[in-house]
Amino acid sequence: MVIEFSKHFSLVNAWINELRDVEVQKDRMRFRRNMERIGEIAAYEISKELETREINIQTPLDKITSVEIAVQPVITTILRAGVPLFQGLLNYFDKADAGFVAAYRKHDANDYFSIKQDYLTCPDIENRPLIVADPMLATGASLIEAIKDLLTNGTPSQLHIVVAVASEEGINTIKSEFPQAKIWAGVIDKNLTDKGYITPGLGDAGDLSFGQKLQR
Repeated sequence: MVIEFSKHFSLVNAWINELRDVEVQKDRMRFRRNMERIGEIAAYEISKELETREINIQTPLDKITSVEIAVQPVITTILRAGVPLFQGLLNYFDKADAGFVAAYRKHDANDYFSIKQDYLTCPDIENRPLIVADPMLATGASLIEAIKDLLTNGTPSQLHIVVAVASEEGINTIKSEFPQAKIWAGVIDKNLTDKGYITPGLGDAGDLSFGQKLQR
């Protein structure tokens, strides 16, 4: 299943507008915060999908029975671009465990790329909800590589993928590769360029959050 937050107007539309705007993008803190907000909204919505258990609470006046999350999720992100979106998820799932994947596009002289993955660390995900944050879902190549490696650490009870901007092609690729996943997208754009960039998109989320990187 795919949930596109901006399909029906909400505050998410306003945040995505700012993420795309080349003038607003000059403010890195604002860019990061808008990514973080989308992560927070996604966390709130995902929380409705999680299994709960009953708990007993003593208030100053009485005892009550309520519910809480039965099994805390594992939240993972692809470094470095995914950090603000990941932080938004972690703001709400503050008892969650976390994992990290370092994957990036290695560009050649013609600006075509292959996926390089150098690092992965993750707790046991067996029978736990797994949430993967990646701000830009373009071709889906790096996300597929990351998730496949994450799944070597166990079989999660649920798989949620959170992205700020996705392409239709990337969405379809992920759905084909991981039919069990639920994808939460801020907005879905129709097109990819011949070099694998989302259009209209928003540019390089990592550079806009943290500064332009050296190409190595």
